[in-house]
Amino acid sequence: MIELSDNEILTVARKAIHTEMEALCEMEQTLGEEFVRAVKIILNCSGKCVVTGMGKSGLIGRKIAATLASTGTPSFFLHPGEAFHGDLGMISKDDVVLALSYSGETDEILKIVPFIHSNGNRMVSMTGKDDSTLAKNSDVHLNVGVKEEACILHLAPTTSTTAQIAMGDALAVSLMKLREFTSIDFARLHPGGSLGRRLLMTVGNVMRSHDLPIVSADCSCTEMIHTISKGGLGLIVICEDDRIKGIVTDGDVRRAMERLKADFFDIKASDIASMNPKTISPKEKLIEAEKMMTKNKVTSLLVADEQEKLVGVIQIYDIKL
Repeated sequence: MIELSDNEILTVARKAIHTEMEALCEMEQTLGEEFVRAVKIILNCSGKCVVTGMGKSGLIGRKIAATLASTGTPSFFLHPGEAFHGDLGMISKDDVVLALSYSGETDEILKIVPFIHSNGNRMVSMTGKDDSTLAKNSDVHLNVGVKEEACILHLAPTTSTTAQIAMGDALAVSLMKLREFTSIDFARLHPGGSLGRRLLMTVGNVMRSHDLPIVSADCSCTEMIHTISKGGLGLIVICEDDRIKGIVTDGDVRRAMERLKADFFDIKASDIASMNPKTISPKEKLIEAEKMMTKNKVTSLLVADEQEKLVGVIQIYDIKL
């Protein structure tokens, strides 16, 4: 083990990043007709995109398959070794195969190529050599060749795997555009994620609808403070026949105390309330509630039905859960 100064460590790291960056810049410039053909083959496929690869390429392949599947292109990863021992049955005639092998000579991949051809599947390969066996036996070949690996020995797959990931991402993003894949579609496939929750769930799903801190317009300051504390929402709502008339927040109360001092105890709720406050329908999506809160610089919204009657309160914490 050798000792390196902090600057020497950073130099090694920056060189690795720079090496990979240069490779991506070159790949960006050389991207062309073959990429377009690959995108169209996958887009027009009526089945799934079956991604396969061995070793490090296999790990990248798993990531590409997951990215495709989550962005509107049905896809799964097939281990080539397992495929050769029975899992080839997972490939239907309507599927397209995306095969990854940097050398283009990976034995496990080449062994399943005859089946892919006889089964009538189209195949897109991703290798570092245009004249490799896999490239020559593919319908479309995507060259991800790099001049050097970022590894200090120029042996471990580093720059080359970064190039594979970038090419896979480029495929996924292009397909998203062509499929007109929206944030709503993304949310449908990620219902457990934060974005999916905000795009799919409604205000009514998460709002607080019980024990709401409701007061009358002539509520005294003492009752205001008591109701705000008991309600646990940092606010009270002024209602008349269940219809929303105004809102008082704990901030309004603090500011009134500082401004009025001893006279504070003579006021009533309507004196410091924000009248006709912003409301939102319980049918609106959480993402709309978040937008409204951001626009109006508030952390709570009153939820009203079609008759403008109070049915709940939603706070930013309910959305961010």
